[in-house]
Amino acid sequence: MPVKEASILIVDDDTHFRETLTDALSLRKLQVHSVTTGAEALKILEDMTPSVILLDVQLPDIHGFDLCRILKRSQRFKGVPIVFLSAKYTEPADRVEGLIAGADAYLSKPIGLEALWEEVRYLLDKGA
Repeated sequence: MPVKEASILIVDDDTHFRETLTDALSLRKLQVHSVTTGAEALKILEDMTPSVILLDVQLPDIHGFDLCRILKRSQRFKGVPIVFLSAKYTEPADRVEGLIAGADAYLSKPIGLEALWEEVRYLLDKGA
């Protein structure tokens, strides 16, 4: 999939982190949408199917693992790659649980923007 046609949904309640990711990915010519809660993610997903979802594990209203399971059970979203982002859930067991929930990748915060871009680019190329 050409990058300029790709869209990313960022679900993270950390405003500074979300804005930094939005700016960095927008510079890569991606369409970037961002929300702060699981409920907002489900609402925006009524009208869009992103190429990749960047999902914080610890959201204010739903655990990221639970939201991932909901999305992966959906026929429409089961093929959309999900990348977990977490500052708190960084132990190997957390990563395993995230991958079992259906995530395609699990990155610990702080995240280098180049490393994040490499992961997103890999998932976009894989889905092409």
